[in-house]
Amino acid sequence: MQKVLHEKKYEKLLVTRPVIPFGRDIGYLPGAKEEKLYHWMQPIFDNLAYILRTKKAGTNGGMDERIHDLIESGAVELEALTYIRGRSIPDHYIIVDEAQNLTPHEIKTVASRVGEDSKLVLTGDPWQIDNPYLDSSSNGLSYAAERMKGLDIAGHVMLKTSERSELASLVAQRL
Repeated sequence: MQKVLHEKKYEKLLVTRPVIPFGRDIGYLPGAKEEKLYHWMQPIFDNLAYILRTKKAGTNGGMDERIHDLIESGAVELEALTYIRGRSIPDHYIIVDEAQNLTPHEIKTVASRVGEDSKLVLTGDPWQIDNPYLDSSSNGLSYAAERMKGLDIAGHVMLKTSERSELASLVAQRL
């Protein structure tokens, strides 16, 4: 948010994540693309609310007014990975959340859309995979980290502890 809103280094923040359900899928969602994306992007809204220290009150289906304004102004764009094919995305700070649920081919598809003066950040936990065809070493996040290792243009950070809560940390260790 700092690089987009205050430093103006990037035109906008583009956040995307794979549309992979956890558990039993609830099926078809009615409505326009934005209405469907709202539910898939709720973790992003949670994180934006935390970063911006906002309350989740107000209109917009529970979305804080300030977050809604960032989206409406175009400073923040939320997109399903389904719609990224064919795009060229310059001057964006791009975050692909839950990248461990993507295949190596899907990671390549996303990364090859990054245009000039953009930054791509892949986030995820290679041990929390919801895609039944991937594991901790065959997923797109692990693949990208391994294949880009040693390049000056790429970096990799692996957190050793949970930053969510003490309980989350204990659950990750023990369950």
